[in-house]
Amino acid sequence: MRARCLIVDDEAPARADLRYLLSRFDHVQVVGEASNAEEALLLLGSLDYDLVLMDIRMPGGTGLDIARHLRGGANPPRIIFTTAFPDHAVEAFDLDAADYLVKPFDADRLGRALERALDRAPTGRPEEPVAAPPAPRRPDPAETPHRIPVTKGDRTVLLDESSIVYAGAARGYSYLQFADERVLVSYSLNELERRLHGTRFFRAHRSYLVNLDYVRELAPDFRGTLMLVMDDPRRSRVEVSRRQARELRRILGL
Repeated sequence: MRARCLIVDDEAPARADLRYLLSRFDHVQVVGEASNAEEALLLLGSLDYDLVLMDIRMPGGTGLDIARHLRGGANPPRIIFTTAFPDHAVEAFDLDAADYLVKPFDADRLGRALERALDRAPTGRPEEPVAAPPAPRRPDPAETPHRIPVTKGDRTVLLDESSIVYAGAARGYSYLQFADERVLVSYSLNELERRLHGTRFFRAHRSYLVNLDYVRELAPDFRGTLMLVMDDPRRSRVEVSRRQARELRRILGL
């Protein structure tokens, strides 16, 4: 039986791209689209969906708001967030999201997310463990000093670790943020922390690893936490946990 899927995104091209990618998967059927939170809740109240692919930031409410609403239901659909903003991943997984995809992503990455979302036991039965895909061989760091191997299509590219602005967590995978691109990798953030050489990389948060050479300024957040403004074209902001803020100040001599 095909899984009934709802696409929620305020941008029509993004919805079209998702519909095209989903057309490659025979076990998923797109049966609805919504451009804002109000439309999404209306559709979700009129039909039992198995799966929702949903943006975070939209008019009239966020995807996180919708996820909170659905969480209280008897048999909520599985949610895969699809967004250009990596900074909501922790909150999304706290709401039991199946996966968190950072745009742009390809059909292979979407396919892995669909497996996580749909390869679950029905409500009321114990869940069977989901078999993880076989892990690629991890080259010994000594074999590739100061390089991070990344798969791009059918090629393996060795990227200079000194060019990494920061790395972020994305549920079983991580991404590397460079000045001009974001690259998804199959390493966990803990693995990346072990692989990166020297002391220039600092674990600012459970979801972020930053290159201190790219820290432009430290800014207080309205919640009382600390934010790092990175020296990249986007002026990316990375959260520092309260636990790590004191250690960071010590390292920077503040």
